[in-house]
Amino acid sequence: MSTETPNVETEPSAAVEPPKNAETPTEEASFAETALKLGGKSEEEARRTGAVDAADEQVEKMFAPKYQTANSPAHRAVWDRKVPVDLFDFTTAAPDESVSKVMDDSLNIVRKHREAGTILNENRKIRDEILEELGGAGYWGLLVDKQYGGSGADFANFAQFLTKMAMLDPTISGLASVHGCIGAVDPLRTFGNPDQKERFLPKLASGERISAFALTEPCAGSDLTALKTAAVLDGDEYVVNGEKLFITNLQVGRTIGLVCLVEEKPAVLIVDLPDQENEHFQLKHYGLYAMKHTTNLGVVFKDFRVPAENLLTPTRGDGLTIAYHGLNLGRVALCAAAAGNMRNMMASMIPWAKYRETYGAAISTRELVERRLGHLAGFIVACDGLTEWCANLIDQGYRGEMECIIAKIFGSEAQKEAAIELFMKTHGGRSFLHGHILGDNVHEFLAPCIYEGEGEMLGMAYFKSLVKQHGKEFFEPIGIALQKAGIKQPNLMNPSHLAALSGPMTQYGKWFVGRKLSRSQTPDWPRMPANLKAHAEFATDWLQRSSMEISGAMRKYQLKLADRQCRMSELSQRVQDATTILCTSLYAARQTDTLLQDAADCFCKHLTAKLLGNRPSDRYFRSVTKVGAAIVDGGFKSISDLQPDEILMPYK
Repeated sequence: MSTETPNVETEPSAAVEPPKNAETPTEEASFAETALKLGGKSEEEARRTGAVDAADEQVEKMFAPKYQTANSPAHRAVWDRKVPVDLFDFTTAAPDESVSKVMDDSLNIVRKHREAGTILNENRKIRDEILEELGGAGYWGLLVDKQYGGSGADFANFAQFLTKMAMLDPTISGLASVHGCIGAVDPLRTFGNPDQKERFLPKLASGERISAFALTEPCAGSDLTALKTAAVLDGDEYVVNGEKLFITNLQVGRTIGLVCLVEEKPAVLIVDLPDQENEHFQLKHYGLYAMKHTTNLGVVFKDFRVPAENLLTPTRGDGLTIAYHGLNLGRVALCAAAAGNMRNMMASMIPWAKYRETYGAAISTRELVERRLGHLAGFIVACDGLTEWCANLIDQGYRGEMECIIAKIFGSEAQKEAAIELFMKTHGGRSFLHGHILGDNVHEFLAPCIYEGEGEMLGMAYFKSLVKQHGKEFFEPIGIALQKAGIKQPNLMNPSHLAALSGPMTQYGKWFVGRKLSRSQTPDWPRMPANLKAHAEFATDWLQRSSMEISGAMRKYQLKLADRQCRMSELSQRVQDATTILCTSLYAARQTDTLLQDAADCFCKHLTAKLLGNRPSDRYFRSVTKVGAAIVDGGFKSISDLQPDEILMPYK
């Protein structure tokens, strides 16, 4: 099954419904714009924030109601009275034979070069020869439909494959995500017309053209409304002027999705870059610690011409709609890669812990090291569970916005904590030697906290998605009533104020009382070990109760909630943590490896203590160190094929 969201103009499916109206962001103010105006924000801030929210709404409308955010499992777990456990519990089917061959051949190519020490060229970048070999194996076409020369792999298979590739080479794994998820492939597959797909996708599938997505500008990062790069139509060509930077995978002779202004509105042009720089096209080099084994460059366009037929024209929305659509795939890919990177950390920790002695005993026998390994195993199991959950939702046709944000934030933060708190502290000073996996890659381990959206900013986006429907239904009518009555500060002791608010407050009161008096329905649980089921039950109960806390924050801060970023971030993270407990426990329950189940049990206990504000118990320490000891003895099977790192500066 392809992960493509069919074009709503020509390929309607169960997951996508054709447009029923011609609404655009300029014709109807978004919820965010309305709320900010009512809250007293300036016209410019309300308009620019509303433009981003409107782009999000346009992406939402691409999906049939069943698959939209309000009907997603993460949303329903909080606001419905029964958590849809079946939408948190997926088993990924094995890929078909042709897809499996592409994946195996690609892994073998990288494994061969890794063993020969020939992955990097003299500039410490991935060799072009390897990229060409991978193209011959079909690596770059895994997410491209078969009719255009690709494999049409399910996204769930692709995501799990990225974990395996990251264990061999994280950069090559990341390039597949850049190319297939956030590069030119997804915009073309989702928004391209038949002619554009026919012209571009075969070359992208073969690797003749590897792609990138040019979105970021010197003044436009999280604020995508600050775009300055513009394209002006001149006959049958667009003339582009502007600058982009931090573009991973950018080189001469490659293909990019270029986000720019067309008639003062964001748009996306598919651009085949020239084979060499010229007066109209210049690459911009700068020092960058992260992504050091691939290219990450800026580009300056000066009267650069692009055929007008390369403009993507989505049925709904604009260039921001296109940009937002592909980000979710990249977020899941990031979590998948984190699971591979942390396996490499574990495989490096074990031989060092056995070798390093303090006071006459190997540190592998020490509780602190055992705890670190046990906790690291929990991180890995949770990332595996979140990856499988999100990728299967996307394959089923869900938008997956909230779910993919959880995966991205957790995967990046887990990798950061694993690198610094678990991996570095175990290796000690040798972590900073040249040739050490941490010393050589510390920026690679930290940078994902920024990729695909900085974590806390994304957490607020998650919160916005979580409260949006509740706010539109109950709180926006209150704000509008206040505005119509000319009331800036409501006083319920004032009869005129009470009269103005009686209608919308009655509606909210009905919801509030109903929620207070009704009990959540018992979920339909699969067969699970008792300890994992207890974690799942705790998580679902927490998610159900969080609706009242969230609604209470909305009552307290009302239209000023947008300025309470710290509170939004904190509430968001608590809901994310509970969701992670649910996914991890369900994923572990599907595994036959008892060590994975034990690691998941310990990790769920850790997150539960965090939510409750409790100190770790002696029982928890006994459990997690037992898991760590089993890992030292070779019990974590998924790292068994990894070659141990060389012991640097051996003292014997």
